[in-house]
Amino acid sequence: MRIGAETAIITGASSGIGAELARQLAAAGVRVGLTARREVELEAVARTIRDAGGVAVVATGDAADPTSTRAAFARLIDGLGPIDLLIANAGTGADSRAVRFSAEGFDHMVRINLTSVGYAIEAVLPSMLERGRGQIVGISSLASYRGLPGSAGYSATKAGLTALLEGMRAELFAKNISVTAVHPGFVRTPMTADGGHRQPFMMDADRAARIILRGVARGKRRVDFPWPMVGVLRLVQLMPGWLYDRIADRLVNP
Repeated sequence: MRIGAETAIITGASSGIGAELARQLAAAGVRVGLTARREVELEAVARTIRDAGGVAVVATGDAADPTSTRAAFARLIDGLGPIDLLIANAGTGADSRAVRFSAEGFDHMVRINLTSVGYAIEAVLPSMLERGRGQIVGISSLASYRGLPGSAGYSATKAGLTALLEGMRAELFAKNISVTAVHPGFVRTPMTADGGHRQPFMMDADRAARIILRGVARGKRRVDFPWPMVGVLRLVQLMPGWLYDRIADRLVNP
């Protein structure tokens, strides 16, 4: 796989999809910058990359904190130089059932899943515009297709991320900067390990990373997978509201 980038930053790179993306990009010859909140895990990922002959620069940062995010990106850019590829992967999920809805918990998801992507883009986009090239990738979710019962807050943050990426893509494609929105289904990561509900078509993080990077290499606008889940949710999108409400009610109130 040939990635048309010399440098990349991956957020949420300490485990799961982010860690696999970092390893696979480094194996393809890309110099990678890794950022996440957990320093020990982040350094472990960087060590595997370096041991394999790759280049990895590490900067810890809390995606929920704009000051921390800006500082982490400044350190990574200082160590790598101008960034060709941004993969905004940091994300979190939480139970957001309506009967116990927490505005504080929702705000936390918004800051990590959506607002932090804005700060990441802000850090790398000026250089991309100046050089007339670059690629921005955001890891959204199939949960963005429609507000899912029990996960309304998560669905909202991912739908917002998809809209942000699509709107920016429309402006940036003429400037030779591509924007890719990624919509995975269930991937075996620490975030899904505690899932208290069915997780159909689950796949491992290394396979998910390969699918994502194939799409990145081709400059695709969207990368949605796995196809069985995509098909189901596209049908769900077409459901009239009255039918969707009845089915959703049975899922959360069996």
